[in-house]
Parts: sequence; structure tokens; C-alpha cells
Amino acid sequence: MSLHLQSLTITDQFWSHYRELVRTEMIPYQWNVLNDNADITIEKERNDNSIPSEKSHAIENFKIAAGLKQGNHYGWVFQDSDVYKWLEAVAYSLSIHADTELQELADGVIDLISLAQEEDGYLNTYFSIEEPERRFKKLAESHELYCAGHFIEAAVAYYESTHNEKALQIACRLADCIDASFGKGEHQIQGYDGHEEIELALTKLYSLTKEQRYLNLSRYFLYERGTDTTFFARQQTEDTGTKPVIAGMSHRPLEYYQAHQPILEQQTAEGHAVRLVYMCAAMADVALLAGDTAMLEACRLLWKNMITKRMYITGGIGSTVDGEAFTLDYDLPNDTMYCETCASIGLIFFAFNMLKNEARSEYADVLERALYNTAIGGMALDGKHFFYVNPLEVRPENSRKDPGKSHVKFTRPEWFGCACCPPNLARLLTSLHKYIYMVQSEQKAIYTNLFITSTATLEIDHHKVQLEQTTNLPWEGHVSIVTQTEQPTAFTLALRLPYWADAYSLIVNGEHIEAENINGFLHIDRVWQSNDKIEFILPMEIKQYTAHPLVRADIGKVAIGRGPFIYCAEEVDNGEHLHLIQLNKDQTYQYTFDPQLLGGIGTIDVEARKRIITSQWEDVLYASQAATTYAPTTLRLIPYYCWANRQSGEMRVWHNQA
Repeated sequence: MSLHLQSLTITDQFWSHYRELVRTEMIPYQWNVLNDNADITIEKERNDNSIPSEKSHAIENFKIAAGLKQGNHYGWVFQDSDVYKWLEAVAYSLSIHADTELQELADGVIDLISLAQEEDGYLNTYFSIEEPERRFKKLAESHELYCAGHFIEAAVAYYESTHNEKALQIACRLADCIDASFGKGEHQIQGYDGHEEIELALTKLYSLTKEQRYLNLSRYFLYERGTDTTFFARQQTEDTGTKPVIAGMSHRPLEYYQAHQPILEQQTAEGHAVRLVYMCAAMADVALLAGDTAMLEACRLLWKNMITKRMYITGGIGSTVDGEAFTLDYDLPNDTMYCETCASIGLIFFAFNMLKNEARSEYADVLERALYNTAIGGMALDGKHFFYVNPLEVRPENSRKDPGKSHVKFTRPEWFGCACCPPNLARLLTSLHKYIYMVQSEQKAIYTNLFITSTATLEIDHHKVQLEQTTNLPWEGHVSIVTQTEQPTAFTLALRLPYWADAYSLIVNGEHIEAENINGFLHIDRVWQSNDKIEFILPMEIKQYTAHPLVRADIGKVAIGRGPFIYCAEEVDNGEHLHLIQLNKDQTYQYTFDPQLLGGIGTIDVEARKRIITSQWEDVLYASQAATTYAPTTLRLIPYYCWANRQSGEMRVWHNQA
């Protein structure tokens, strides 16, 4: 399946706000941070003295590597990627809204990166400044290929948006350097990177340039992974450096890097969550581009394990702070989990690349779930504060005083010592138009993955087709699509039936129709003409979700959702000690849209009861006989994505049920 998207303009009220927020707030704000010009507090993402948090220094590192200034590298070894993701967000933003001043600024950054690039194409400020003799010799922790991948992705996006040849030339020289350095040749490194990303970037570079070597190299890195389980250990032994590139990495097991087995043998989602989904996204892309059915089947196995046994209801992944990693099936704690913003973004990449291979609504459902909940929940409504970790339950005092919960923030910091999430979110939001439609050329079908008010021009069977989509989602479930065609054109318009809709009504040109449901997409086959109108009506019922019985953290609890949103309770609406509130098994939910609250949101009220802590518990910790007293209360719920935007306090997604 391919995109064949000639243009798409998002005019959706909900998403236009976010994309404009990126353009007017996030991009300038992050630029100031990268240049150390922002008057902000940079927080450590958890209690760890090794985390650099005095400044970003990211642009300064490039100036030093380019020879324009003297000094030492500061920050994480992967700090370059913050600049690259900022550049990619700029690229997509420029494709939406022309901005000469911003483009000139980005062109200047590309000029600086060019100066920092070495003669053979190598590009990494840490190793160029501090330890050039250790290039590619510490791959478990060096992030050289990770950073390279992020620049290549940025360069591809920037070329597609601005036709800037210089960015693409830097990217090709960098890819050529890597291609010359890695492989099975006599003087090449037969190994793989510690943090997957280059694999995903090389598929994009191949798709743009059609240079077969880049696709072959991506495929090489994927298939080499886990075949030699001694590779990282041998590099560790042979390394002559006097200090680790990243302290504390030597104890990590191979599962952390997804290097414990060849990729075709891996059947469970293991290790660092971001690395896993970046690897899977690359696998899915290579499977499509190379026609690799074995790799696609491996993707299906990893997808199934992750989605059915290791994913949070918000689309978050990563159950533990130790290694920011998966743990085991059904281990989904709510108050010590990780659910990194970047991990949900990576899950969106994986889901979309699986959609390109096979049109199954489950992929788009997960994409939507992660997008509307954890991804945008990772940013405050002002575009200047961010979550690294996205908890499903928080109590501020626990985060302050429990070392095991120091990573669970109850307000969004202005920036992090490890600042991967904010620019990653910026590039996702500015590239949102890519995810709405897909075209299946062979079947002459257009698939609608997301319901977002927009106008798209696509090509099918060598004919241009325009789709004008109008909807009030995510608040109301009415979708209208009007077609415009150059001439009557036969094709299938496939509409995703979302997981949250138990029923639907489908009307074409005023007549109710039935449509065949194929893998979760409703197929409408006809000869389309200009001004044909489809109305897709989805009931927006309030849903009460229960977790699998083996999810110990959620037994006896329910979560509430409406449409794509999962809802949560905050202390500001419901008072402290949210864990004392119980919902009845048979209760009525009341939905209200409040245009004045948090930028305009739908709230849900439900009658509940709250346990009273009576005087019998004064100076008593445990009692063999204790009376239980409850008082009636009304529990107010808000969409999860907008929690922690008013004042600090408790928050819960899963609620006790009587």
C-alpha cells in the first residue's frame, strides 16, 4: 500500500490548534532552549546525578565540532538528535505554512551541520570533539547511528518541503560513510547499533533517492541484529577508552537492545520500549519495500504480543523505569510505569508502517489511541511544558518522597536533561497529514485511517480525486466526506470502523447503505463523481473498560472512555484521596461539553461514593473489625491528554468499582 498523496490541508479545529501551537510556540521555544537562550529550569527525568541538566548546549556542540568555537561537548552523547528532530519539525511546518524567516534559520542550521561533518561523511559532535579515535567502537551506547538516522530523516523531510539540496547531500554522504563502514567485507564492522533508528531512516532515504544500497543497508542492520550475541561484549573488551560513553550501561542485558535473538526469532516485546518500536517500524517498512514476507510475519508476532499483553489503555508502553522497558505479559502498573512520550510516538510509526503493509483497522485503532491520549498528553496546552513519563496514576507526595517514583512527574517540566520527547512530538504533530489516508493502487482503494477535517488530493488509477472531510471528532461522531473528481472514477472508499463504535450509520447521497466490513474497514465500491457525499455516523457512547484479569493493577477497576479519548479523574475536581472513590456497577454517565474549560473539552460526571476515614482509624494502622462508611459524591472526569494543566494534584485513570 502506498500514499499517492499530492496534497492535504488540515482545517480541523482540534488538530489545527496543535499544529499552529507547534509553529508559533514549540519551534521558537525549542530553538531558544537548544541555543541556551531560554530562561528555564531543566529537570532530570528521574533522580540520577549522572543526568546532565545545566543547559542544552546542542547548537554550541555543533559550533565546536565545526571549528567555529573552542570548548568541550556538553550533554548526552545523543544530544545532536534534539537539533535534528527540531529541524524535521521545521520541515513539516514549512510545508504547511511558508515562513521565510524560519526557513532561513533552518538553512543556517544546515550550513552549520555541514561544517561539522567530517571529510568522509561522518557526523557526530561528541566523537568529533572528544574521542574521534572511538568512532563506531562503542556501538552499544554510542548512539552514533541513532543520531545519524535522525539527521537523515530530517534531511529527507526538509528536501521534500523546501528542495534544499544541501541537507540531502549531507544525508547521502553520511549514509555512504555508514555503508562503507558496516557490512561483511574484510575491513568492515560486522555489527549493529545499540539504539535502532538508522534502519528506519535508511528506508526513507531509499524511498526518496531510489538508491538500492540504502535499503540493503537497512535490511543488513536488521538481519544482523542478534545474530552475534557477543558483538557488544567484544567491542567493550577491545575499546581502549578510559571512560564509558554513557555511564551505567554495561550491565544491560541483550534483551534491552533487542539483540538477544535474530529478529525473526523474537516473539515478545522486550527491552527499551522506544528502541523496540523503532526497530519494528523499520522492519515493517523494509518488509514493504523489499517484499520480505518473513520480516512482516515477525512484525505481526511482536505487534500481537505488545498490543494484547503489554500496552496500556492510553496507548502507552514501557512498564518500568529500569531501562525504560517492557517487563512481562500483563505487568502494567499504573503508578510506577514509564510510558515515555517517545515510545507512544514510535508505536504510531510502527502502526502506520503496518497499515502500509496490510489494511487492518487494529493498526489504525492503536495509532489513534496513542495519538489522542499519551502522545498529545506529553505536552501542556501552552506548548512549553512536557512529560517524559505519562503515568496512569499519580500522587504528588509519592513522587516527591518515593525514590522509586521520582520519574513520575505531577506537573510538566519546561525541559529535560534527556530532551528527546519535545522535538519528537513536534515532528509528529506537524506530519499528522501523512496518517489520514492510504491508497491501495492494485485494488483501487482509498483507506481512511483517521477522521480529521481536511481536504486531500490523491491519485488513484492515474486520476486525481479530492476528498473533503468534515467532522466534529473527537467530540462528536459525525463524519462527512464529499468527493471531487476530474471524471467519473471507479474505486473503493474504505472507512475505518473505530474500536470505540459499537454501531454505525452509513449514508451515500442521502440513501442508507450497507457496506462490507473487511478487516475493520467498511468498503464502499462505486463509480464516484463530483459532489458525491458520504455521511458516516458513529455513536459517541461512554464506554466502561475492564482490563484482562491477569492485569493485577486493574483488577476490580474500570476505565472510562468516549470516542478516542480515555478519561481520568483529577484532585482539582474531586478532592484528595481518589483511591477512596468507588463507582457502582450500574451507573449513569453524564457527558457535557464545556467550551471554557481547558480550551474546550467534554467532561463526564458519574454518581459514585467515597469512603469516609472515620475516627476509628485515629492512631490505628490495622483493624480486625472496622466499620466501612461511605458518602455519596459525583466523580468528574476529563480527557487524559489535558490533565495537569490547572494545578498539581492526584490523578487516576483506573477507578475502583463496587
